[in-house]
Amino acid sequence: MPAFLTFLLALLPIATVFVLLVVLARSAKFSMFVAYVVTVITALVVWGTDFAKVAGATVNGVVTAASLLYIVFGAILMLYALEESGGIRAIRGGFTRISPDRRIQAIIIAWLFGALIEGASGFGTPAAIAAPLLVAIGFPAMAAVMVTLIIQSTPVSFGAVGTPILVGVRTGLLDQEIVNQTIAPVPFLEYLFGIAAKVALIHGLVGFLIPLLMIGMLTRFFGANRSFMEGFRVWKFALFAGLAFTVPYYIIASLLGPEFPSLVGGIIGLLIVIPAARRGFLMPKDTFDFPARKDWDPAWVGKLDDLEDHKADAPIMALGKAWAPYVFVVLMLVLTRTIAPVKAFLTSPEMTLALRDLFGSGINATVQILYLPGTILILASLFTFFLHKMTARDYGRALRSSGSTMIAAAPALLLAVPMVQVFLNSASERLSSMPIVLAEGVSALTGQAWPLFAPLIGAMGAFVAGSNTISNMMFSLFQFSTAEQIGLGATGAALVVALQAIGGAAGNMICVHNVVAASATVGLVDREGEIIRKTLIPMGYYVVQGGLIGTALIAGGFNIWWVLAIVWAVAVIALMAMNRGRAPAPVTAG
Repeated sequence: MPAFLTFLLALLPIATVFVLLVVLARSAKFSMFVAYVVTVITALVVWGTDFAKVAGATVNGVVTAASLLYIVFGAILMLYALEESGGIRAIRGGFTRISPDRRIQAIIIAWLFGALIEGASGFGTPAAIAAPLLVAIGFPAMAAVMVTLIIQSTPVSFGAVGTPILVGVRTGLLDQEIVNQTIAPVPFLEYLFGIAAKVALIHGLVGFLIPLLMIGMLTRFFGANRSFMEGFRVWKFALFAGLAFTVPYYIIASLLGPEFPSLVGGIIGLLIVIPAARRGFLMPKDTFDFPARKDWDPAWVGKLDDLEDHKADAPIMALGKAWAPYVFVVLMLVLTRTIAPVKAFLTSPEMTLALRDLFGSGINATVQILYLPGTILILASLFTFFLHKMTARDYGRALRSSGSTMIAAAPALLLAVPMVQVFLNSASERLSSMPIVLAEGVSALTGQAWPLFAPLIGAMGAFVAGSNTISNMMFSLFQFSTAEQIGLGATGAALVVALQAIGGAAGNMICVHNVVAASATVGLVDREGEIIRKTLIPMGYYVVQGGLIGTALIAGGFNIWWVLAIVWAVAVIALMAMNRGRAPAPVTAG
């Protein structure tokens, strides 16, 4: 079969998802069902993949989807428990006292608090925790999902205490002959930590603008005036918040390695930005809020937007008491991920549910139920029950609401993840797996310009696999080998692998099952394509800018690529600033 035709057929599953979900705006359930069927047929008929392997990958996908649904359930249950207990009223008031401006609230909760949660847990947990919290303090559901997905970029490469680097890149490169020969005499671990420092440098140079782009997106799509400029008016505070995270983030990665840049960077950022906001430092003169609730587009609204405040007449509880469940979640995530004996116990074979060698395919499906963030979130809901002295009736109402919301998200996830697993496990005796065929095709077209396109491959891997870690596992060796073939040497190869991680992080903004899971936590159903169309904007900025900066670093010194990177950043902001939508007519009663 001609290589170009093989490339097109490998692209077919991704194209199916993109066309149905993003272009035609069909529901995720329908889009992923069609994509699953297309992927299975392509694997069996064209690739010659064993049926047992397809079946094993499908079952593994179902098990993984069930794990994601468990996290979704825990996140929603915690939010509903706080709503029923009256805790959300206190939290809402606390943020209003910091600033009533929705732009500032988005920066603090999504960018900084979200980065902290990403550093502790990763795997979509920031959106599952931060999006419901934003809805609870008055954000439209779609706005909450969008901003929490946009920050699934800069912090992601060091999420879950460095898993995308320590597991993803390490697994891809360890004990590979070409790697050992190229980097000698540098020890592998030292080389890996050098890659991590380069990842943090590029992320920092690209990602410090993310808070600014995020709030521009917020005001453009969810403000009454439909204007990016309304968000950009907070540019001083947004850049300050961006640097308050990315500067310590880079320093920590350079000095301590990949475990703590996002986690500690998020904490330091919060300690810097919240006191500054209280004192009015670099704050805008105007205050942005969403239109009146009656004027919201119905597409913005999820189930959580209609929460009833059963404690509206009760006294407002102390802010520390209201925030205690979130503190509990952060502490538990940190303890279970950083204390070696605790982590070893929770991830031990005795604590792991495993289906080994499914259908003789060699594929294993495993669940570490106690290690999943869903368990910690459920425990946090019970902590809320006792600390806030909830009644059994209130907690039961939270349980029922959480269950119904999770069930609504189940069909899309139970189709999306199996499709991904079949795509990843499609390799046969005749052909490499579909993602490798795609990467090789792009590499053949780009030649010496490969570093510009390296982040695109990482983003494609994350879009399909839903994970920066899996994307890095799949493509790190391919990226390294391609860099070596075009003569970049060990240092250049490290930068190209870093660009893989950069793209893999950015791809989380548009990953289908991240979007489905985040939407489910706020009760938003069948709007996934609309959300992806929005997050494609910052993802496009991130991938292109990562490629330009990576190429500039490979070239060395001050060169034309630095100029192009500056021009690209300015052009993106300028084009956004000139774009203005038409405000909808108010929705009137009757």
